[in-house]
Amino acid sequence: MATALTGQQIADSGLVGWALVSDGLRTRVVTGGFATGLALVDAIGAAAEQADHHPDLDLRWGHVDVRLWSHDADGVTSRDVELARTVSRLAGEAGLAPDCSGVQSLELALDAPDAAAVLPFWGALLGYERPPGADDEVRDPARAHPALWVQGSDAQESRQRWHLDVWVDPAAVAERIDAAVAAGGRVVDATHAPSFWVLADADGNRSCLCTWQDERGPG
Repeated sequence: MATALTGQQIADSGLVGWALVSDGLRTRVVTGGFATGLALVDAIGAAAEQADHHPDLDLRWGHVDVRLWSHDADGVTSRDVELARTVSRLAGEAGLAPDCSGVQSLELALDAPDAAAVLPFWGALLGYERPPGADDEVRDPARAHPALWVQGSDAQESRQRWHLDVWVDPAAVAERIDAAVAAGGRVVDATHAPSFWVLADADGNRSCLCTWQDERGPG
């Protein structure tokens, strides 16, 4: 069975234009047109068949989004890194380049004292499934919509119940925080950086900006 890599191992692999976020290794290839994107998708598909490892591809008029994830390891493995290199090569041969500057993933987080009491309801309502071994999360079986997880909170705690976890590449954090602050928000808590920052809007509604890095930082 394949073994999931750590965030630092993926960072050390030297991939350019790829970002590790909550649901996998992602990139966006700007194509400028549908036909160019379709040709790239065909090339990636052929390479994926040869490697017997298949990415999620999202073809739009002006770009192709690629997501890599090994389901048997429930994480990103060396197979994904190698396929990422192949995708980058194929993009380069087409005069294109992978770019992760706009890449992100989104999770829904519910603050609740008892995950076991509420998680089955949300799974049923959304048609989501609980991953093996997980007791605080449900996911879309098709991985097309954001995962939902329950964050433990004190029963007496007075706070916002829902928040977003927005996952970005570490290199994108500073610009994203600056933009949020310029738009009227504020940084509420940075004590867990570079793992996550808590930000709030003008009304005090909080969400988290997250990266793969843990609180000790890279390395």
